[in-house]
Amino acid sequence: MLSRPVRNTWGVQLDHEQCYRAVESRDARFDGWFVTAVRTTKIYCRPSCPAISPKRQNVDFFTTGATAQQRGYRACKRCRPDATPGSPEWSTRSDVVGRAMRLIADGVVDREGVSGLAARLSYSERQVHRLLTTEVGTGPIALARAQRAQTARLLIETTTLPITQVAFAAGFSSVRQFNDTVKDVYATTPTLLRASCRTAVAGSAQLTIRLAVRQPFQADRLLSFFATRAVRGVESFDGARYSRSLRLDRGAGVVAMSVVDGIVHCSLWLDQIADVQAAVQRCRRMFDLDADPMSIDERLATDSLLAPLVATRPGLRSPGHPDGAELLTRAILGQQVSVKGARTLAERLVALCGEPLLQPVGDITHLFPSADAVALRLPSDFAMPTRRGAALIGANQALADGAISIDPGSDRDEVYHSLCGLPGIGPWTASYVLMRSLNDPDVFLPTDIGVRNALRGIDAESTPRAAADRADGWRPWRSYALHHLWATL
Repeated sequence: MLSRPVRNTWGVQLDHEQCYRAVESRDARFDGWFVTAVRTTKIYCRPSCPAISPKRQNVDFFTTGATAQQRGYRACKRCRPDATPGSPEWSTRSDVVGRAMRLIADGVVDREGVSGLAARLSYSERQVHRLLTTEVGTGPIALARAQRAQTARLLIETTTLPITQVAFAAGFSSVRQFNDTVKDVYATTPTLLRASCRTAVAGSAQLTIRLAVRQPFQADRLLSFFATRAVRGVESFDGARYSRSLRLDRGAGVVAMSVVDGIVHCSLWLDQIADVQAAVQRCRRMFDLDADPMSIDERLATDSLLAPLVATRPGLRSPGHPDGAELLTRAILGQQVSVKGARTLAERLVALCGEPLLQPVGDITHLFPSADAVALRLPSDFAMPTRRGAALIGANQALADGAISIDPGSDRDEVYHSLCGLPGIGPWTASYVLMRSLNDPDVFLPTDIGVRNALRGIDAESTPRAAADRADGWRPWRSYALHHLWATL
């Protein structure tokens, strides 16, 4: 079995021989990890492209399509390399480059420019450009351009949104810039791109989009996880489709997600169409769609304790969350109470200070209360011990003041230590926030009652120390091991 492409110490170089063997085998597991650029045709492809494999001496390999585009290559019309799930690497890495890639995918460069990206990372623009160019092969402007092109193609091919609206929804500042980019990247015009595609769909939602996902994909467990925690007014689950409101940069939104035949269908209602890229990225993080399930399962299955669980639920995901402030509030509400009890407390909080949507969608009527709104309350306003109510207010005040930021570009270690420094927040709460809001793949909760019950249920030693020691062998995928244990309850 082929291993993942090897990088050098700094990370930019891909092992040419390993990558070429992946291309020869047309192994779809490598899609999203790198692209193959053919010098003789000036086309770049995904590793599993069904076309005849190019000669070894005629190819280059790049970690991103953006790098290939900047060097004058166009996306293959046959294998559509931009339609693959995102690289798992940028979801899991916690260094500056990983954080930058997540922020760029979220649309920060389009909204705030490179200066805004640099400010969020606490680096200078020059440092950010140098790090990305060294590591990825191209800078933030080119990466953001490639992201816009990918979003545009997704909207062109899977929605009936007018072409002009697609341009601005994808983050382009002008229709001319949009047309030029699509022509450069795809060697065609937006109108011809739509005409060549017969899969555009119409519906009552403002947008209906299909999201790429790696197989295997344990959708039922993922939906069940969200369903049992759904807060009335903010979330709902009808047995097949999970819906929730989203607090986005330019306005509110509602998303409804379902899985049919292994394909994720995402319907969006947005106050501002320009929020589509950020909304899609939040949906991808919620459903952990950029994970590499085969690598994760292969690693965890080497442990005799987890092997039967992995075999039962291949492709199990680690559910994310679209709003760090909301999740922190809900994690505090859930301290020392059941999942059902935490949901009840969250519903009361929504009724107390949730923000009504301008246009409700079905059962989704409110945004979850903002940090500012919760910070203005008194401990006596909450049906919980006074000390925990004070901790809830203090945490939201830190978020409202900007003392703590929980977004895709946040430093995980910094967030963890900052949260643990707040009154009433300990390692369990801080770790849970990292796992779900920042998609940390390597979180374990040895003191969690669910973990202890699950371990006892499979005849394993369940003390926190024994559980933590056993979990050390599950690195760097302890979050997935945790969900396998929870799934047994």
